[in-house]
Parts: sequence; C-alpha cells; structure tokens
Amino acid sequence: MLGDSLDQPKQPFASTSALLSWPPSSVGDASNSALSVNYIPSKFSTALLSPKRPRRRRRRTGVGDFSGFQPSEDQDGHTKGHKDSRNLRWNKYKWILFLTNLLFTLYSLAALIIALLIWFDVFLFADVIRVGNTPELILSTLAAAFGLFTSVIGWAGILLNNRSFLAIYTFLLWITFALLVVPGYVTYKRRAFNLEGKLNLQWSRDLMDTGRLRIQNKLACCGYYSPFVEATISQTCYSRSVLPGCKASYLDFERRVLDRWYLICFCLVPAHIAVMLASLLCSNHVTYRFGKGMMPKAYRMGQQSMAAIVHGCANQLTEQYGPEVASTFLSKTESLISLAPSDSATLNLRSIPSR
Repeated sequence: MLGDSLDQPKQPFASTSALLSWPPSSVGDASNSALSVNYIPSKFSTALLSPKRPRRRRRRTGVGDFSGFQPSEDQDGHTKGHKDSRNLRWNKYKWILFLTNLLFTLYSLAALIIALLIWFDVFLFADVIRVGNTPELILSTLAAAFGLFTSVIGWAGILLNNRSFLAIYTFLLWITFALLVVPGYVTYKRRAFNLEGKLNLQWSRDLMDTGRLRIQNKLACCGYYSPFVEATISQTCYSRSVLPGCKASYLDFERRVLDRWYLICFCLVPAHIAVMLASLLCSNHVTYRFGKGMMPKAYRMGQQSMAAIVHGCANQLTEQYGPEVASTFLSKTESLISLAPSDSATLNLRSIPSR
C-alpha cells in the first residue's frame, strides 16, 4: 500500500543498496512488517539537513516525572516554586481503593484484637467462651488474621501502584469473605436450632472436669442442674453448696454471646461486599497507564518496517530537497547501521530482498 501511494525514488539513490527494496517480494514478508510502517514523518530534523547546526531539544519524561527537566524548571518551563501539582494527584479509582481498604483494615484489625483478648482471658467471661465456643473462636481468629494479611497486600498494591499485588488482593478478598461468613453461620445455627439440647450434650459428653470447673468458677454455679448432677468438686462447689446449677446461667450466657456473634459477622458482610466490588472495578485503574506499558508486538520495529520508513523518507527528501540530500541521508543511515552491534536484534537494511 505504501509503495503504491508514493513514487519510486529517482537516481542516484534508488539503486545504491537494497534499502529501498519495498514492497517485499512476497505476501509473507509483508505480514512480518509491523504496523509502525504507517508512521512516516512529514518533517525532518534540521540536524539531518545541516549537521553543522544540530538542534537540541529538551528531553521530556513521563507524566508526573520531573527528573528530566532542569533543576530550576518544571514541565511547563516555570520555576521550581510554581510547579503544577495536578499531575501528582491520585485518581478517583485509587482513592476508592484507599478508602475501602482502610475500612477493611479497621474491622479486620478490630476483630483480631477482640479475638486475641478473648484468648488471653482479658474479659470477665472470656474463659467461658474459650471452653464452650472453641470452634467458633478459632474460625473467627483465622478469618480476622487472614483479613489483616489481605489488607497488607492491598496496601502494597495501592501505594506502589502494583497491579499484580492488587490482583492477588482481589482474589484473597473472596477467601476472606468465605472465612467471614462461616463463623456467622456456625453461631447462628448453634443459636437457632435447639441450643438447650446442644448445651446438655456438651456438658455431659464433651466437657471434661477441667472445663466444667472453669465454667463453674466464672458463672458462680455448681453442677449442671444442682450440686448433685455432674458437678466438679472445688472449694466452692460441693454436695452441701448453696450455689445454683449452671444450666440456666450458662444457657442465658450462650444466647447473648451467640446473638452478638452472628449479628456482628453478618453486619460486616455488606461492607466486605463493597470492598470486593471496589477492588474488582478499580484495581486495574489505579493509574492511567494502559496494560503493562509495553509496546504491542504488532507495533514493534522490524526490518521490513524500517525499510518502509527509510523508503518513504527517501521519497519525500527527493521531492522536497532533491536527490543529493536523499543520497546523503541514505549514506548516513548506512553508516549508523554499520556501527551498530551485529546481533540478532540489529537492523540490517541490506538484508531486505529486492524486487
């Protein structure tokens, strides 16, 4: 297509080398050329036409990066004190990720602190929970710890603009969601379906003497129905003790604890779903960069593409400045290619097949 739109170059440079052998001899060669052949400059550098007076341009860097400018200038050429800070601001997607992960970190950290305080027997009736609700406490501690670990990965991805970390963070949020609803379901099922029968079975079969003694000491009771039924003897619990049985107080305590437990778990579900949706929608937009910032393979410069670009430049130089300038351009191009290292990645324009 490029060969049809432009005339063939005139002498003396048309036959100097195989640089201008375009289009390729076969369709397969044309398919190997990159899409960069569509770019043909309409202007040529003054350094190319008059090498005695090279033109020096100020090198620009990426958006928000001022390392390529002079120490006293910014991107717009102003002094240092007038630097425009709009390019350094976070976008709205990064702010959404920041706020949702902050919320996720707060309730995960709060849940982990409460679980650890119960394990360390800081609260008044924490020992009763450690004895009577061990599976639920283990699941809640695991969910809180895993949620805090997930939030740390989220902070790494947000602050470092790392989309790989954010992808892992989004995946781990689903696992955290499963770990969050499991303690709520277990506690709700225990509370709603025959809690009294479950406590009867636990006291008679699951709890050992040590577990019964710890519950009796915390709830100030003796035995299950009375001091004569499945009681563990201690200084305050014996056959003539006036302390009541533990069934009523233990049942009331479990009802209150389990109600609060599954309510807290299920109240965190909407907040966690919001965190998951924010991570799914915003993780790939933490910066305005598209993809990984790499040149697509179809647009990378190759031998055929370079031959087409040189061919087009030679045609335009011939039309505008005459064959002498075009011949100088080709000779300089050949000298630059000959100075390049001879490896597989080096562009060898003379290897282009002629028609």
